Amino acid sequence: MAALSQRSPQPAENRSRPNRIVGVRRSSDSTHLARTSTVRAMSQSPTDDYRAAGFNRRLGPGEHIAVLIVDMCRAYFTEGSPLNLADRGPVDACNELVSAARAAQVPVLWSRVEFGADPLEAPGRVFYRKVGALSSFDAGNPLGDWLDGLEPIEDEVVVTKTGASAFFGTSLIDELRRLDIDTLLIGGVSTSGCVRATAIDACQHDIVAIVVDDACGDRTEDIHRSNLFDLDAKYADVEPLGRALEILSEAV
Repeated sequence: MAALSQRSPQPAENRSRPNRIVGVRRSSDSTHLARTSTVRAMSQSPTDDYRAAGFNRRLGPGEHIAVLIVDMCRAYFTEGSPLNLADRGPVDACNELVSAARAAQVPVLWSRVEFGADPLEAPGRVFYRKVGALSSFDAGNPLGDWLDGLEPIEDEVVVTKTGASAFFGTSLIDELRRLDIDTLLIGGVSTSGCVRATAIDACQHDIVAIVVDDACGDRTEDIHRSNLFDLDAKYADVEPLGRALEILSEAV
């Protein structure tokens, strides 16, 4: 009969060492992290958590202030429009902001959106493909027109864009440098889209952005609030209309 094969015994050091898979966290570590996160979440609010980590510092206004109204047009306040927000609160707040700025002789700047004859071959084409509602801003579409009573007057700067940020692909930063502006009070729509993108770009250009809560709007209050929370934590100061009006009165 053929001899039975025998498996060579493993060295003691191999038998005592547990198998390990590089790059995979052990379940005990994951459980510990999960418990730590849960305890932290239960013990402090998101705002307190951010502040404890060094977020949410106040920037405050600088010495040279301007108001920027982002994309306030009929598309966002016309029944049946795919972009309709229904709530006209931001219209009233932007009107107050603009009136106070003009009274204080503070510059008012505006952004608007318009796509040309062939938007799928022009700058902004990926944005246009992604968001079908942007056809509201095709050249000649009345939804892209200013709102009655909330529109630029002579000598106020208007930049036309095809992207989310009022800075991208426009002359806005050049106009702000020309005016020596270091702080922007921002109102407009939508909070999660063009207002957010513009405020972030202002920060990246070392201009203080103060986003005026009441003067902005979005499709739902939750979306509006969550984006204001993030902006206030990282990129801008978020202030109510009353505080924005105080800043303008102090600029006189």
